[in-house]
Amino acid sequence: MLKKMLGCNLMYGNNSTNESPSVNTYSLPSPLPQWPQGEGFGTGKINLGKIEVAEINSFDFIWGTHLSHDKRKGVSFYKPVDIPEGFCSLGHYCHPNNKPLSGFVLVARDLSTSEKNDSEPALSSALLPPRDYSLVWSSDDGMGIYDPPGYVWLPEAPPGYKAVGFVVTNKPEKPDLGDVRCVREDLVDKCESCGLLLETYSKFRKTPFKVRKTRPSRRGMFERGVPVGTFFCASLWNEGEEMPISCLKNSDPKWRAMPNLDQIHALIQHFGPTVFFHPKEVYFPSSVSWFFKNGALLCKAGQPNGEPVDPEGSNLPSGGENDGEFWLDFPNDDRREVVKYGNLESAELYVHVKPSLGGTFTDLAMWLFSPFNGPATFKIGPKNIALGRTGEHIGDWEHFTLRISNFTGRLQGIYFSQHSGGVWVDAFDLEYVNGNKAIVYSSKNGHASYPHPGAYLQGSSKVGVGIRNDCARSNLYVDSSTRYQVIAAEYLDGSVTEPCWLQFMREWGPKIVYDSRKELDNLIKKLPFMIRGSLRSFFNKLPAELSREEGPTGPKEKNNWTGDERW
Repeated sequence: MLKKMLGCNLMYGNNSTNESPSVNTYSLPSPLPQWPQGEGFGTGKINLGKIEVAEINSFDFIWGTHLSHDKRKGVSFYKPVDIPEGFCSLGHYCHPNNKPLSGFVLVARDLSTSEKNDSEPALSSALLPPRDYSLVWSSDDGMGIYDPPGYVWLPEAPPGYKAVGFVVTNKPEKPDLGDVRCVREDLVDKCESCGLLLETYSKFRKTPFKVRKTRPSRRGMFERGVPVGTFFCASLWNEGEEMPISCLKNSDPKWRAMPNLDQIHALIQHFGPTVFFHPKEVYFPSSVSWFFKNGALLCKAGQPNGEPVDPEGSNLPSGGENDGEFWLDFPNDDRREVVKYGNLESAELYVHVKPSLGGTFTDLAMWLFSPFNGPATFKIGPKNIALGRTGEHIGDWEHFTLRISNFTGRLQGIYFSQHSGGVWVDAFDLEYVNGNKAIVYSSKNGHASYPHPGAYLQGSSKVGVGIRNDCARSNLYVDSSTRYQVIAAEYLDGSVTEPCWLQFMREWGPKIVYDSRKELDNLIKKLPFMIRGSLRSFFNKLPAELSREEGPTGPKEKNNWTGDERW
């Protein structure tokens, strides 16, 4: 008997049948509020031009792997239920058995109309049933002694249409042609596979069967690809080949589902994380205006003295590129040491609001400025070694990004930026305080963002060698839900005035090259001979910022300003 599931934790039944797992419903810590009125945000449906889509989080279990043995390693397949009237399924959903079921799939409704003139035929329907199905994979080859078999089918689209998802059954008969719809090819975009969900070998096959998540191939603020939430699977597959399924495309130029300014403020006030600093942190963030008011200097190549920066940054050169002609520096008087340690009381988060994944999600990129990035600490096994000036630089911009579903206003996850990289963390794996406000831990001295407390290594965590990033909760924090400023939302066409300093494309600190190699070589000489070679190789791979003082460029010069995070 099939059992309906909402986002949930999975528990497993007996080991003789492939019954649906028993479940506990997953939800955010607190209910979502009633969002302020707007056009399309939070309505449950999004107009993509010729089709309208709805996000489905309710599923019926179809079939799963490893339900009777090694169940934590397997996956389960589901079909969407509670589909609104007039909408059609586009494909099925796959989820790891050891994680809360908190994903989604999209269903679609045809908005296209017949238009006919003397030179062009009538427009075809946006959605059509498949002509047939082809069997991609079956587990019915010896695994049945443990679990009943499952079958994965690819819809064969009519000419001029594309499949956007697979269909799974627990019987060998082909699915009904009316179970899913294919989408007209001018309404889809290319997708790619990502995030391995399952890799399994059946008894009589040497080639592994792999199941992966899917995402649009092109992602960023201006890209139109929309993820369907379906999966990709294959036994033999070359990464360079074109995938047999596609994602959707948002052809509506108005971004109707994006939040208006009132809704943006409501989202930040409801979800804005609390940023906790290490109890031994001494290099705190500040507001940009505090940094300017306390003597920050605008320096120019060839001129011996810097010019004080206006409190609003109105005298900073705007636009252009990072050509080395200008940079910022600390004041040359007794305020220098004061500015170095920042001012937590003035600190605030600077929020860039942008469309994501074809305007079906909103990204709230929250930037935090610190006047100074402190020195690094090197860890090798149980030993910690302070690296002097290595890692220091004036001006430090770090960020994290909240991804919000435009269907519901629900938090999907947070991207934690960590120096030159970062990681996405699902909403169910975050820590929260005060309702749905997640916790962000800022690492000691370096201000990278992490989801949980601990000592993170920038290097090789397996062997315990790397640069330390220590995170812990303390009474030192900034609540971004109350201390923030929206600095950019390009899609709102001028409703948000960007601050003058945001247009400063040069470095927020001077470049000072020093002999960190000598410091590191002295460290290596003190270590056992057997590991010196591998450590030299490790140090050569460290980012350049650890071997010189060089202020970073501002938020607008970062790749993720218009691009997607590393997802």
